[in-house]
Amino acid sequence: MTTSAAPAALLLVRHGQTVWHAENRYAGVSDIALSDEGLRQARQLGEWAARNPVDAVWTSTLTRAIETARPACRALGLTPRRDHELRECDFGEVEGRTLVEFEAEHPRRGGEYRADPVAHPFPGAEDPRAAAARGATALRRIADEHPGQRVLVVAHNTLLRLVLCELLSIPLGAYRRAFPKLRNTAISEVRIGERGGALLSLNVPCAPHAPAAPHAPAVPDAPRVPDVSP
Repeated sequence: MTTSAAPAALLLVRHGQTVWHAENRYAGVSDIALSDEGLRQARQLGEWAARNPVDAVWTSTLTRAIETARPACRALGLTPRRDHELRECDFGEVEGRTLVEFEAEHPRRGGEYRADPVAHPFPGAEDPRAAAARGATALRRIADEHPGQRVLVVAHNTLLRLVLCELLSIPLGAYRRAFPKLRNTAISEVRIGERGGALLSLNVPCAPHAPAAPHAPAVPDAPRVPDVSP
């Protein structure tokens, strides 16, 4: 009798902080570098990797993800692999702006976005359903390439939240409520099997003594949490 290999453990990480993200500005396809705080967070991720070795590292092709993964790759002696399908969503006209700024000019459209960001994306933005599909496809491909291994995947806040909904069969329009925020360089572990995905942990700090983030129930009707990413 043959047995199938154990599934890969995908350790999903949002990149470190950028200047735009410190102000809650949308930085989708804009290639914004890490801030000093983001570089510090990247070093903490490298220290985590030295204590918790992984077998492979994947990143998006945006600089902030590549820079975040660099200390971990150095600690592990690994060459990162890059996948353009792991890039952040394109936020169209709202790139570089905050939701509050957009709402001040377009109160109706801002309200519609808050109610359902998938049914009512920003003008000129990438279709969130297409982003969820490409991101989930990329993670499934990575999992298939690394059966039974631990893989660090450094990507982006909105893309990863959409992908988690896609893998866990949560309505995509609920991603801002189900996953209010993926914290910079915190680790969320998923396994992908034949019947879908399983979330093993969410927002676990990579710093050894950092306080754990409040847990947000990964369900469509989770209550609104004030600390919500763009």
